[in-house]
Amino acid sequence: MILLVFIASVLIVGVTIYQYREQTNDYHQKRLARKEAQIKQSIIYTLKETTYPVITENLKDIFKHEIYQIADVQNLNFNIYDLEGQLIKSSKATFNNDSISNCLSANTLNNLEASASKRYVEENTSPNDRFHASYSYITNNKFKPIGILNLPYLEDNTFNNKELKEFLFRLAWVYLVLLVIAIALAYIISKYITRSLQTISDKLNKTNFTQKNKRIIIKNPGEEIGKLISSYNGMIDELEESAVKLARSEREQAWREMAKQVAHEIKNPLTPMRLSVQSFERKFDPNDPKIEQKIDEYSKTLIQQIDTLSSIASAFSNFANMPAQQNETLNVVKIVKLALDIFNENYIHFISEEEEVIAKLDRTQLIRIVTNLVKNAEQAIPENTAPKILVSVASENEIVKIMVADNGIGIAEEFKDKVFEPKFTTKTSGMGLGLGMVKNIIENYNGTIDFTSEEHQGTIFTVKLPKGI
Repeated sequence: MILLVFIASVLIVGVTIYQYREQTNDYHQKRLARKEAQIKQSIIYTLKETTYPVITENLKDIFKHEIYQIADVQNLNFNIYDLEGQLIKSSKATFNNDSISNCLSANTLNNLEASASKRYVEENTSPNDRFHASYSYITNNKFKPIGILNLPYLEDNTFNNKELKEFLFRLAWVYLVLLVIAIALAYIISKYITRSLQTISDKLNKTNFTQKNKRIIIKNPGEEIGKLISSYNGMIDELEESAVKLARSEREQAWREMAKQVAHEIKNPLTPMRLSVQSFERKFDPNDPKIEQKIDEYSKTLIQQIDTLSSIASAFSNFANMPAQQNETLNVVKIVKLALDIFNENYIHFISEEEEVIAKLDRTQLIRIVTNLVKNAEQAIPENTAPKILVSVASENEIVKIMVADNGIGIAEEFKDKVFEPKFTTKTSGMGLGLGMVKNIIENYNGTIDFTSEEHQGTIFTVKLPKGI
């Protein structure tokens, strides 16, 4: 809207100036022709009244005095030339050769001769003035040319230019007012239009694939906005249906994967148990003097495999059935120290710059986080390396930061994206559920866990939990 008003104002100014110039040129051309016709009428009248023979040689005498009278009546000076272009008489009492040519140029004479109307107008334009000079034949009563009438004409546009400036000034004020009005209307209309768009934008920004999204409800929206709202609401409905289907599919897939993992882990100890029973049954001899020793070895083997089955069941139970959070206000520094008390190794060190870091957390789950990270750190240190594990607690505004660093083998680049996946492990023993369980606990608190690792140098796990107080 603003651009249209601006373009319209520029075009109108341009058209106005162009029209003014055309009208001015037309006015001066008509005025020159009119003056020329009036002077010619006076010349014809003089030629009729003269007693001299009407020939070229007598023009100087015929218009000796009459030329001044005609110029005075018409308020315009003019000159008379012979057919060869030589000046015969001028209405100016005195003149200099610079302002009036004593001899017409051959170009002027040729143009006059070639003109069908036997009239030629010459234009001379300077930076400030426009000068016209008309040339036409003076004829006798038999219409035979006897001389050339030259009418100099200087355009005077002072008054018209003043009027044009005043008109453009008024026009500028009108369009300035229109421009202000256009800006105000454009602002109001754009605000009205974008109000609905802003509502839609806010809803789009809040759209979350993991939760139920609200539909957009706007009273009396425009046709286009209404279509956009309908499309968004339809998308939300489809998204909710897809989310339900996806969640069901993910749960089914998770249970299938879990069942496969459980079956695989149970089969591992069952196979040696089966082989041990078959071997004992085949080689059992009550009279064997070493029968007690063999029974003892057989029992230990079975007990070992049964313990393995028990640890598998406990690991899956802990991962699948996380107890409800029992949050309480506690000193994180004290609880972390308590979690480290179960480790007797002297290479595990604890540091904290503060004696108290108060947060609202579940004591048991916090201990589980620390113990799992420390156990992973222990298992990551190779036997031929002097082990060193550092646990630290720090407070950052409303966040509790717990760090566990080790000097173990580190995590290879190709495994970094899988560290927190359930059942993933690079160790020869264990279910690979510890870090997955830790991640679940931390995310339930809207916290984060990440790590930095360098192969053969060590790993640092960083846990950030909101204090919640």
